[in-house]
Amino acid sequence: MSIYSYIVRYDSGFAPNPFYGICTLATCKPLIRKHAAIGDWITGCGSADRAVKRGDHIVYAMRVTETLTFHQYNADPRFERKKPVRNGSRKQSAGDNIYFPAAGTGGWSQRDSFHSLANGIPNPKHVANDTQVDRVLLSDDYVYFGGEGPGFPADLQDKNGRHICKTGIGRSKFTDVGMENKLTAWLHSIGPKGLQGSPFEWLSLR
Repeated sequence: MSIYSYIVRYDSGFAPNPFYGICTLATCKPLIRKHAAIGDWITGCGSADRAVKRGDHIVYAMRVTETLTFHQYNADPRFERKKPVRNGSRKQSAGDNIYFPAAGTGGWSQRDSFHSLANGIPNPKHVANDTQVDRVLLSDDYVYFGGEGPGFPADLQDKNGRHICKTGIGRSKFTDVGMENKLTAWLHSIGPKGLQGSPFEWLSLR
């Protein structure tokens, strides 16, 4: 069991995408998507950027319960609603099911999405970064607070004193069973799982 922790700098409902009863991480964070195993936890921490001011607060936590390739994610009827509709609702616009095989090229096509260029065509930078790891993480055991989550407890640390809330770029990895027990106990104490709040960027647009 491992816990991966990172800062969710852009909390828009896209990465992670917590909608329709399954939390998915299908873009960004290629190293986490590469290494996280079923049963591992992913925790997203709020940004301390002065435009956000959500440092030390939880955005989401998901226990990985399934993994798919981009092709499998694209073809699975369970996730048809996660294909973005850019002129739809905020939830529809934030769809993260954006990659599918490009016919005859061996590469990937990208749907018009948060990772496309402004005119809707694929953004080569995001395509290269996202698809370097052909793996989508999924969870039906998660809680997502977005921009409305509580602060992490100060004692949510591993045996070496590292706090679960990642600071700065990159990611933290914990393999401390005691840390997992603390995390799951705290998540249980703060209420029901699933979608519990709105993405920070939605709130900032109100």
